[in-house]
Amino acid sequence: MSDAGDRVTETDEACVRLRQAIRRGDFMPNERLVECDLARRLSVGRAAVRTALVRLEQEGIVEREPFRGAHVRSVSEAEAIEILEAQAALEGLAARHAAVNASNDDVAALRSIVERMRRGLAEGDLLEMSDLGNQIHRRLLEISKHQTAARMIDVLQAQVVRYQYRTILFPGRAPLSLEEHHAIVEAVASHDPEAAEAAMRSHVAHVGEALRRGTNVPLDRTGNVT
Repeated sequence: MSDAGDRVTETDEACVRLRQAIRRGDFMPNERLVECDLARRLSVGRAAVRTALVRLEQEGIVEREPFRGAHVRSVSEAEAIEILEAQAALEGLAARHAAVNASNDDVAALRSIVERMRRGLAEGDLLEMSDLGNQIHRRLLEISKHQTAARMIDVLQAQVVRYQYRTILFPGRAPLSLEEHHAIVEAVASHDPEAAEAAMRSHVAHVGEALRRGTNVPLDRTGNVT
């Protein structure tokens, strides 16, 4: 029998589902979060929603104001860059562990995604490239088996994912993104933890540099690191 602390509560479910919905872009910056609507949408009770909103406020994802309720917190450009700096360290750590843990099947799957990115670049499908790049990041987290890094990255991405930029659309960024992801995957394939961490840190740092240059390219509703 599982310990009581291992059980997933309704509040836990509400917190996870709402965080994921915000990460997907189902709710936009400054959009109001109405408890009764969320309870119906997430299939949980209002008490669970209320507690989940408190937790997400503590994570910096939601803001609550007296007499006005809760809304999705908007992230400034300066804060988005700070978040990416923190994310670079955590993603680098995950890549390091992935290089140690990766199986032949894992490497084959990662290389397949890179090849699909290459085709997307050739076809000019930059948003598909972005989605595939995010698949690589998620797959590396799974391979790393580093649960603490995964949880912390999840929180950081739920904050920055809403920021209104998509760096893959910046002029010249797409081929560089492909090269960076290729370097990460090949370092993992070589089971070289130092190289994998360095390649990942470099990639996320370059995303931050592109963001810092400040070209205001509009995003779709997801806006992940590319």
